[in-house]
Amino acid sequence: MLAGVCLLLAWAVYVRGQEEDSLTAKKKIFPGIGPGLKAVRRDAKGRYIVLATPGPGLTAFDGNGKQLFQIPSGTAAGSGSKPVLVFGEDCDVDAEGRIYVADRGSSLVKIFSAEGTLLRSFATPEPLSIAVISGGEIAVATLREPHLVTVFDANGRVVREFGAPEEIAERKELNRFLNTGRLQRDDKDHIYYGFDYLPEPTVRQFDRNGFSRAEVQLATLDVMPKAQAVRKEIERQEKRGDTPSFKRVLSAVGVDPKTGEVWMALGNVLHHFDREGNHRAAYRLYTQEGVRVEPVSMLIEPNKILIGSDPLGVYEFERPGATEQKNETR
Repeated sequence: MLAGVCLLLAWAVYVRGQEEDSLTAKKKIFPGIGPGLKAVRRDAKGRYIVLATPGPGLTAFDGNGKQLFQIPSGTAAGSGSKPVLVFGEDCDVDAEGRIYVADRGSSLVKIFSAEGTLLRSFATPEPLSIAVISGGEIAVATLREPHLVTVFDANGRVVREFGAPEEIAERKELNRFLNTGRLQRDDKDHIYYGFDYLPEPTVRQFDRNGFSRAEVQLATLDVMPKAQAVRKEIERQEKRGDTPSFKRVLSAVGVDPKTGEVWMALGNVLHHFDREGNHRAAYRLYTQEGVRVEPVSMLIEPNKILIGSDPLGVYEFERPGATEQKNETR
């Protein structure tokens, strides 16, 4: 464990600032997807799984953007009918195309077939994010558990928990809220935890067994004043004792499944880190009409990045440096 901690500290990244370039979306994809957008995933067959809550729910598209099926959620299920999904927060897919949904509204993880049929579910309190790793294991981040990540087997039994929350507030409820985050994974079963509310934007990497491997923490000249403002707000809410209420610091995280490169979104600014954790570039995101795109979800592909924004929808961007990245992985 000590070795893991040493590596963790060695990969923390602090940069003085970097000039931002602009990226303009090539096109908008998946018509009908917009408000309530939560996640965009891609399975081994090239299908895209898009989750938007409360409606339209979970939608599967083929590689050309043609809708294959839909699992409605909430009121989208129709008047008088019981929705299969209540309030989905995140989703993921396994190698066989099965779809896993963190349904916060029912405090369940729900597992669907590749065709959209509900197979089974298991209980976990208020699941916020989910990542499926090999061997049928399912990593879940919740709002309530003492650890950051809980790993379940295929039958919904807890097999391990890991990730100690950062101590940034004295009040227990407030501190746990500030440590909530979103999960990503790569092809080596590394699990990435992006903290939603830590003042300094932070992504932590674990191996599948829960040992800390590395951490990227962005601390540029423009980020640090914002971090100080967040810490002052934490102090104010600590004193008042109110229900925690904060704007997300880290709006979305993306990971290249092949290389482990990390992408962080802060508002409409996208930060790119290479596989060693070095800050490579920063980009401001815009639609073709010049509207700011603020990501809530990212899917990193070899030649493009799919950015999901609520309520704008899903946009395809050309991936910066895609040619160089392809050559490096040969």
